[in-house]
Amino acid sequence: MNVLLMYYGTPYEEGELEAYYSDIRHGHAPPPELLEELRERYRLIGKSPLNEITFSLARRLEGELNRRLERYPRGLKDAPAPRDTAHDARVYVGAKHNAPFIAGAVAQMADDGVQRAVAVVTAPHYSLRSIAEYRERVELALAELGEPFEIAFVPDYYAHPGYLRALAKRVNRALWRMREPAEATVYFTAHSIPERAVGADGGVYPRQVEATARAVARRLGIKRWRVAWQSAGRSDEDWLGPDVNDALREDAAHGLREAVVAAVGFPADHLEVFYDLDIEAQQTARELGVHLVRAESLNDADDYVALLADLAERTWFGDEA
Repeated sequence: MNVLLMYYGTPYEEGELEAYYSDIRHGHAPPPELLEELRERYRLIGKSPLNEITFSLARRLEGELNRRLERYPRGLKDAPAPRDTAHDARVYVGAKHNAPFIAGAVAQMADDGVQRAVAVVTAPHYSLRSIAEYRERVELALAELGEPFEIAFVPDYYAHPGYLRALAKRVNRALWRMREPAEATVYFTAHSIPERAVGADGGVYPRQVEATARAVARRLGIKRWRVAWQSAGRSDEDWLGPDVNDALREDAAHGLREAVVAAVGFPADHLEVFYDLDIEAQQTARELGVHLVRAESLNDADDYVALLADLAERTWFGDEA
């Protein structure tokens, strides 16, 4: 079994920020003031752990998939080598905006003789600005190499029971820290996208985020909850809202005193989780007199590894897996 695990990526050091930001902007260098703003955000959080988390996740996923594979080889005609690597599960990592880039991971898979693979993006919800772009990069890389292998894509996992269980567990832990849990509001956040992109795919993305939030709230019996957005781009066009800070202000004007924020659109800790929620939203909450707790991210935890392994198995073997 061969798996291509893809994620957004983050710079390894400050000197890579300009190239990273330019890649996000489709090769266009950012204005100096926006680059300096990004530098300041990285300085405030210290460092984004996204690369380290994702490589740990890949190693653990590879181990879990190999643990699940058939223990006894079939049809051996002689003694196998000490490790029958031809039938091992292998997980490759490709990032969208920094090394190891997706194209490089695809090329490595071809060099290794991969004939078939599964591709999964760590983003849970489908959008034209997210999962669709990862798929385009894979398909372009394969085309440039002459289509050396076949690949099946996991389209999303926003409603997977394992994902919902993992989120509910973390939201429940955060609610435990409320003085009056039944009176607290839970904000389920995801990355905002331009409204024109929402219309282009028929509104799939916000509907999936809403479905995730509703399912988690139902599991926990939460009455007070809403979807809010974060990380809107710096452009003149309209983006999905409300922003989580605006939502906090609106609800505080109507008596909100305690809140939980769960970044359901971001499985791993990284710049936008740390800055948008741990710094900016917390500052807003303090100014409003609101007690705000962020639910833990999934990162490379056992339940998230098991979820990704299930997705890979079902895509590789079919629905009977």
